[in-house]
Amino acid sequence: MNVKNLRTDYKVDPLGIASPNPRLSWELDCENENSLQTAYRIKVASTPEALKNDQLVWDSEVVTSDQSVFIKYQGPQLVSGQRLYWQVTVWDNQGNQATSDETACWETGLLTSGEWQAAWISPGWDEDKSQSNPCPYFRKEFDIKKQVVKARIYASALGLYELYLNGERLGKDYFNPGWTTYNKRIQYQVYDLTALLKQGQNALGAIVGDGWYRGFFVWQGDRNLYGDKAGLIAQLEITYEDGSKEWILSDPSWKSSRGPILKSEIYHGELYDARLEIAAWADPGFDDSNWEKVKILNLSNEVLVPTEGEPVRITETIKAINKFVTPRGELVFDFGQNLVGWVRFRLKGKQGQRIVLHHAEVLDQEGNFYTDNLRTAKAEDCYIFKGEGLEEYEPRFTFHGFRYLRVSEYQGEISIDDIEARVVHSDMEKIGEFECSDPLINRLQQNIQWGLRGNFLDVPTDCPQRDERLGWTGDAQVFAPTACFNRNTGSFFTKWMKDLQLDQKEDGNVPWVVPNVLKDGGGTGWSDGYGGTGWADAAVIIPWTVYQSYGDIQILENQYESMKAWEEYMIRHSGSRYIFDYGFHFGDWLSFAEYYTYNYNAPDYGYAGAHTEKDLIATAYFYHTSSLMSKIASLLGKNEDSERYASLLPKIKEAFHREFITPNGRLISGTQTAYVLALGFGLIPDQEREAMAKRLADDVRYFGHLTTGFLGTPLLCRVLSDNGYPELAYQLLCNKRYPSWLYPVTMGATTIWERWDGIRPDGSFQTVGMNSFNHYAYGAVGQWLYSTVAGLNIDPSKPAYKHSIIRPCTTRQLNFARASLQTMYGLLSSSWELKGEEVYYKFRIPSNTTATIYLKAEKISNSQKTLDLSVIKKTGDNQFRIELGSGSWEFTAHKAI
Repeated sequence: MNVKNLRTDYKVDPLGIASPNPRLSWELDCENENSLQTAYRIKVASTPEALKNDQLVWDSEVVTSDQSVFIKYQGPQLVSGQRLYWQVTVWDNQGNQATSDETACWETGLLTSGEWQAAWISPGWDEDKSQSNPCPYFRKEFDIKKQVVKARIYASALGLYELYLNGERLGKDYFNPGWTTYNKRIQYQVYDLTALLKQGQNALGAIVGDGWYRGFFVWQGDRNLYGDKAGLIAQLEITYEDGSKEWILSDPSWKSSRGPILKSEIYHGELYDARLEIAAWADPGFDDSNWEKVKILNLSNEVLVPTEGEPVRITETIKAINKFVTPRGELVFDFGQNLVGWVRFRLKGKQGQRIVLHHAEVLDQEGNFYTDNLRTAKAEDCYIFKGEGLEEYEPRFTFHGFRYLRVSEYQGEISIDDIEARVVHSDMEKIGEFECSDPLINRLQQNIQWGLRGNFLDVPTDCPQRDERLGWTGDAQVFAPTACFNRNTGSFFTKWMKDLQLDQKEDGNVPWVVPNVLKDGGGTGWSDGYGGTGWADAAVIIPWTVYQSYGDIQILENQYESMKAWEEYMIRHSGSRYIFDYGFHFGDWLSFAEYYTYNYNAPDYGYAGAHTEKDLIATAYFYHTSSLMSKIASLLGKNEDSERYASLLPKIKEAFHREFITPNGRLISGTQTAYVLALGFGLIPDQEREAMAKRLADDVRYFGHLTTGFLGTPLLCRVLSDNGYPELAYQLLCNKRYPSWLYPVTMGATTIWERWDGIRPDGSFQTVGMNSFNHYAYGAVGQWLYSTVAGLNIDPSKPAYKHSIIRPCTTRQLNFARASLQTMYGLLSSSWELKGEEVYYKFRIPSNTTATIYLKAEKISNSQKTLDLSVIKKTGDNQFRIELGSGSWEFTAHKAI
């Protein structure tokens, strides 16, 4: 038995955490089957040597428990900058004992704002606040005369920043300090400089870009959304061998200067003049006599909080697959994948010569470079050569969504080997894989994963390319379960949900986007930018999804007041009728409503569109969220709240039935989305479910395709398969005609589109005003691929797959399917392969977990000698239930299909 993958609050050896009780997790890896942890002992010490010698800060002693996820440290109160090391010993039900080979650690950050001694500094010159300004450079020299045993620098910025020590960039992260509700909290980062400081003179340097803080942002063309001055704060704490300490602080002694980055905007790109580069500017001994003194900003340090989310990093570098000249005569490179990031090149150029790079997702009908869908975003990087041999460049404080790169104004030759794309996103652990026998579905799965990577860049954005890139709550809500299958999004969503709570109104209403940067609803005239069921419900649904996926109850505790505020908002505004028909709602956004407009060589259905009554949708979500709130309140021991919310459910259900279901058993909105929400959220009485499900199935058969939008699509296949129509769900999945998931794939998509028909069959485009080709919402079908096709499901009473419910749904439309998931307990997997009348199943259950497997067949067989065949129970005609412990298991289902 091995104990491995030790983590502290989701992370490996985190630096700069703020929790007073960090939570510790580990995995068991036992060769023996049916292994369950029976006890654990955690030891925590101040050094690895002290840990080895049992000189402990905290000893949990032996705790009889099978818990191995999110166990709270309960030792002495932590102090700022404290580094602690830990190990765990585990006992299992088979007499095994094992201690983790690895020694894990964590280190606290600055736990109170009063420990910040540094000041916010800004460049020493006046700027034009109405336009982009050159990125300021900052520097400070200091002397080291004694032996250093520990050095940490705590830093943040108003804008985006990079930090340097003795000429070297610190860390591999980008877009620090991240995007938060800056007027209420700004994250700081911590860097370990112990091995990097040298005796004698040292130099700190920093560059600050406009970023989200003061750059042009939102389609309204606004600047300075949070402030109009770029700023930096830095606090270096040095501990010497003799026990003394020294602090190097951002203060009036720092110097500032303009540099080669003349403009840096998230939407519009970067302008870099290499002729203005300042050699050795961050090195000790540099002559900064011409640099200007900094100004001190009057900004409280109380807004500073430790970093919680995952760092944004370059995770992949991609070469172009093609270089060509368009019919317009433009030089274009194709990277073969719609991605998010930027381009790095290595080229020669004469002094003053320019190269201009534009970014686009697609080509138009004629094969020309197409950027109309970017709206006002220029997505332009411009580099001016200094004329000194081979020059390398990549931007710092911007990102683009693109597959194609247009190069202009460059006078030399460029080969495919001269440029490469840098893929950038929040560096969340990849935990899920899905594959099947259909290559188009596999491409769909890849598109889902690429859409996640491109849009999870510190916040879950709707799109990464146009003048938007906002944290739309509705998009994130519907996609969250799929995201949790593919990446470990725990800390990512934990960070984002805190900003949702900070931006929430006092009355409980939730903004459309988080952080909320829309003024008056973005000028849409729809509302003030708050509310909308399916969007605002992210306040409840996302924390619940994170809890279910990873077993993290703390996110429920942290967000409870926010969740309750939204629930109470709905209660107040539904009144005694229990119909939530108050305020603005997006409804089933971008549902199928325009089929008759386009000639797709399909029959005319005389169809005016799949419009679902917004009151119906809002009331369905009111019921669903109230149901979740009752469960959450019960989990947290808030029994009065739990009972109150539970008591609402029959009242909302009765009101829904009265208001939206006709005497003959039809929904007043006869759309797929209406039936999907009513069935999926449990609003249909048991005696009516069969008839309602048939109406949904009949509608799908009538059209031969889906008609759902953002809110109906995530549940469509699941509701069909759960109510006796799995083959219809597969028909929708495998459909290649518009509208479908595979239609974009057949059109060459490498990410999920915003619209079902972003590119029409004739090559023309949907409206330029809203036509993103990297928009993950419709990729929410990914949850169904994992949970139904492969069958991996969570037992709600035992989250994080402590007990898995595995119910694969086979079909003759596929020869095989398999999925794997790196859970908090270890690797969980399910696969099936169809051979004639038999299906061959393989399952892997992680140590310290169990599973219940449901299979359909006339007979189930297993040849493994270690399996007690009594665990296979026949529960009905062609129905079997198998109770399993950990291990790898194989079964053959005879006459299964």
